[in-house]
Amino acid sequence: MTVSDMDQSIAFYRDVLSFKSISDVEVFGTEYERLQGVFGLRMRVVKMQLGQETIELTEYLTPKGKPIPVDSRSNDLWFQHIAIVVRDMDKAYQHLRQYKVQHVSTEPQKLPETIPAAAGIEAFYFQDPDGHNLEVIFFPVDKGDPRWQKPTDELFLGIDHTAIATSSTPASLKFYQDLLGLELAGQSENFGTEQEHLNNVFGARLLISGLKASSGPGIEFLNYLAPTGGRPKPQDSRANDLLHWQTTLEVNNVDAVANQLRTGGATFVSPGVVELPNRSLGFSKGFLVQDPDGHVLRIVQP
Repeated sequence: MTVSDMDQSIAFYRDVLSFKSISDVEVFGTEYERLQGVFGLRMRVVKMQLGQETIELTEYLTPKGKPIPVDSRSNDLWFQHIAIVVRDMDKAYQHLRQYKVQHVSTEPQKLPETIPAAAGIEAFYFQDPDGHNLEVIFFPVDKGDPRWQKPTDELFLGIDHTAIATSSTPASLKFYQDLLGLELAGQSENFGTEQEHLNNVFGARLLISGLKASSGPGIEFLNYLAPTGGRPKPQDSRANDLLHWQTTLEVNNVDAVANQLRTGGATFVSPGVVELPNRSLGFSKGFLVQDPDGHVLRIVQP
């Protein structure tokens, strides 16, 4: 995700959420400009780890981008978050309160028995210093990946998935399932006062679809059946804007995946596959592409 002040963001994810920095580099040059679709860039990129998963924070030292719209809502189509699994929701919420995080949800919500696929799951939305949405989530013993039930003294365990707002589940499935090969792991229609107060959207009724690759966190679609009117991602948004997230998918043959996406009519951010001068970012070549709602994926070949 793109951040405005790297040192501030590192401190937040380290002190509040227990992430650890594992790399810190600066990159610039034509190859990175082509990769990100931003001319004249110089980026500081910090990778941070929690459990088995990593996030990548990017500060554009130049050129600076736009802030996240202050009136952003959970049903706007640029919405994205990562779901951080916790061992104990009450303790996690009290910990977050100590750091005075910005609430999105009114408080942690426990989803009811009327939503069988999600019953007993507890969740809470909040924001980082730049306004990026985050979720902490607790899984009861009969839900989620079994590894989240392993005994541990840690409060924050890892990243279960990233969630994105979508306008059409069939269109998103065609992109992620048919073109990229992810598998649909399950679906749930979520509604009721708990879901409304979790998302802080009155009348929220969502079709939620969870997709998985062979490894790594899942991707979750949040398709708002109600209310309608979630705004599309601004057409002039770029990778240096703070609403920018990019979900990384590692593939064995990045050129073949690029050809398949072009054949499928996908919109590219990069002009094509970009070969980097070194492995400072952890991969040799890759490209950025948009899904049907404008969410950006970074497809890379290690």
